[in-house]
Amino acid sequence: MLLLTQRAADTGDHDTATVVLDFHTRLKSRARIVLDDGREAGLTLERGKLLRGGEVLTDAQGVERVRIVAANESVSQVTSNDPLLFATACYHLGNRHVPLQIEAGHLAYQHDHVLDDMVRGLGLEVITTQAPFEPVSGAYEGGGYSHAHGHDHAHGHHHDHHGHH
Repeated sequence: MLLLTQRAADTGDHDTATVVLDFHTRLKSRARIVLDDGREAGLTLERGKLLRGGEVLTDAQGVERVRIVAANESVSQVTSNDPLLFATACYHLGNRHVPLQIEAGHLAYQHDHVLDDMVRGLGLEVITTQAPFEPVSGAYEGGGYSHAHGHDHAHGHHHDHHGHH
C-alpha cells in the first residue's frame, strides 16, 4: 500500500494521482484512503494541519505525487452586505466552535438545520448547497475542531464578566 508522508510544494510536476476527500478526512493526520485510480493509500502526516484542496502529498521517496481535491459536501452558505450583521453571525457561529469558511460578505459552514435556524433568526438568508468546504485556519486544526482550544470544555476557570462597573 502506498504511504503518503509528506506535503510537497506545487512545482507543476506531474501528479501521479488525485484523491477527493471530505473535510473530516482532511482533518486527520492518519487515515486510509482510496485514490482516483483505485489504489489504496495511507496518510501518515504531521498532526494539527488541515489538508487543503490543491495540496500535493508524496511518499517518502518523492516518487508519487497525489493531489488533494476538496469534496463537495452539504454546506450552508450565507451572504450579507451588512458588515455588522455578518460579523454577528460569524461571532455566534464561532462561539459554538463551528469551523467557518469566511470571505468578504460570504460565509459557509457544514450544513446543520439548527445553525441555519439561528442564522435566519439573526435576519440572514441561508442557502444549502453542495460545495467544497475550505474553512479558515483555526483552533480545530490542533487535533479536532470541536474542543481543540487548549483547555477542558468545562473551563475550570472563572470569567469575571462584571469587573468593570
